Amino acid sequence: MTTLTPILATSGEVGSHSAKHTVRMAVAGVSGYAGAELARLLLAHPRLQDARPIFLGRMVEGDAASGAQAPQTLLSDLHPQLASYGATDAVVPFSWQRLRDEGIEILFLALPHEQSREWVPQAIESGLRVVDLSGAWRLHDVSNAAVYKLHDADPVQAARLQNEAVYGLPELHRDAIRKARLVANTGCYAASIILALAPLVRAGIVDIEHGIICDSKSGVSGSGKAPTAKTHFMYAANNMSAYNVFGHRHTGELVEQLGVTSSQIQFTPHLLPIPRGILSTIYLRLKQQTTSHNVEALLREFYKASPLIRVHRSPSLPQIQYVVHTNYCDLGFELHEDGKRLVLVSCLDNLLKGAAGQAVQNMNVMLGWNEAEGLR
Repeated sequence: MTTLTPILATSGEVGSHSAKHTVRMAVAGVSGYAGAELARLLLAHPRLQDARPIFLGRMVEGDAASGAQAPQTLLSDLHPQLASYGATDAVVPFSWQRLRDEGIEILFLALPHEQSREWVPQAIESGLRVVDLSGAWRLHDVSNAAVYKLHDADPVQAARLQNEAVYGLPELHRDAIRKARLVANTGCYAASIILALAPLVRAGIVDIEHGIICDSKSGVSGSGKAPTAKTHFMYAANNMSAYNVFGHRHTGELVEQLGVTSSQIQFTPHLLPIPRGILSTIYLRLKQQTTSHNVEALLREFYKASPLIRVHRSPSLPQIQYVVHTNYCDLGFELHEDGKRLVLVSCLDNLLKGAAGQAVQNMNVMLGWNEAEGLR
């Protein structure tokens, strides 16, 4: 029988925004899978019913939105499933002037890495707080960030903002996110692995030198909406394949967030023939013998204030089917009878806890709201 316990947090408001304050926000990049989920969550968010977000398309040349004449696209044209949310909102041309005129305070960027890297400096200069869903600002070490091959028009300014950027995993960086101007949303694979390992690594009980193996499997939506040869139905259906062995861009996040070296952790992603969901199986050795009771107690204590983490009682293990379409990350484990060999299993929805839901969770924290609001 599965024993699954959600970790509950307090619901007090700690930010500067009172319940009566109307927060205006905008989303740039709603055409993709994560963009659709982000729009859905924001449209249904109980705090935003009196101030619907605006959805932004391509930038208007010359930053002159008022004079733009283009065929109108509705959000429900892009994502018909949002029609039930009253999504007759127009996707309007992006312009900085429009953001100023609308009084936007928080800007979500669900854009390619290069575009986010280009736009964030101007957004911050405009007084906006940014939640960036791309990988443009996640990595602080230059050697790790090199995987994205990003170019900065003003390297000094970019370096300053990079130092300021907060990694968008509230379970680890809640206090910093509250005050942040720039939150860099996590990678989906990285979230599943970091959330499983962080309690044990921080407790100092993992034999890091023995090595950690992270075997992760994701549905095809993790590759984005643009079709590729490997996400084509004829390739992915009835198939499972490994890819980017020794070279996946999320490896840098694991190294930086867990405080290990690239030689101490091996991450191998696989493509599953399902639409969404991630399951990560993580193999490690402990420094000393322990018990299942101690491992479970450590996980529960670490996440006692994290409402979107659910811990299974061993030997019950998480499954993708129980996390898809939710913002939960489910954690489970089995400890070998020798008391030292441990297998962790972590499951989440790559489009929600691994992307759009995580972004909304970060927004909630930034505004001092209950971080699970609009997500359960």
